[in-house]
Amino acid sequence: MSMILFACVVRVRDGLPLSASTDFHLNQDFLECRKRLKALSLILAQYPDRGTATGRGFSIHFHSSGDIACMGICTSSCPTVMAFCFLEELQWKFSASYDSTSISLATRPYAFLEFDNIIQKVKYHFNYTSCSQMKNSLEKIQEELKFHPPVLLKLEDIEVMNGMINGYTEVHMGSAPIYRMQPVTPLGILSLVLNIMCGALNLIRGVHLAEYSFQEDYEGIGNVIAFLLSFLACIFQAPKRKIFTSPCLSEIALVQKTGELETRIS
Repeated sequence: MSMILFACVVRVRDGLPLSASTDFHLNQDFLECRKRLKALSLILAQYPDRGTATGRGFSIHFHSSGDIACMGICTSSCPTVMAFCFLEELQWKFSASYDSTSISLATRPYAFLEFDNIIQKVKYHFNYTSCSQMKNSLEKIQEELKFHPPVLLKLEDIEVMNGMINGYTEVHMGSAPIYRMQPVTPLGILSLVLNIMCGALNLIRGVHLAEYSFQEDYEGIGNVIAFLLSFLACIFQAPKRKIFTSPCLSEIALVQKTGELETRIS
């Protein structure tokens, strides 16, 4: 049974995935572990060059070196020294294949997807080669881990970044600032009353004028529309309490225009 299940190479500064093994596992715990690995890749710069996160029967191991970090998901039975030996081998092969300039200029995810072939070969080698055949490499990594042990994490403690895990972001509860509306000034009350009065007057005159115009002729339709527009202007002014047109002046102008008709109606 394979102990190394998944591996990927990411850019340390922003967690951009550069290449990954194309393995498919339908185990729900493994899929959740993949999500945690993706979240962890975004914050690798906060941790030392080696680390291990355990939980759900799997382990996530990462090894950072320069601009890139190699990450892998292993079963809980996989020895830590073997996992880091695998990641170091992967990191060395990736650095030999691509220079730092091409890595820093990569803008799209999985820009070096062709490296998957090498990942699969290295993964197969470590999964199906006995420890005795890799004795020298394992002893070297074992010695390094004694002096620089990896930081230990738990999958449940990995910070949720950008709402990737479970499709939501963490909600921080806190008190919101309280805003209060300013009280209405006497001038504002007067403006509101005048707007209502002028609007009502325009509506009454507009309806009265419309009745006469439609009975006699259609020449006064423009005046009717003018009265109604003035009424609407007053209505829109009232809630804002800001005068953007003068209903009183409009009233005087309209009365002058329709003076003759008003006399005839009376």
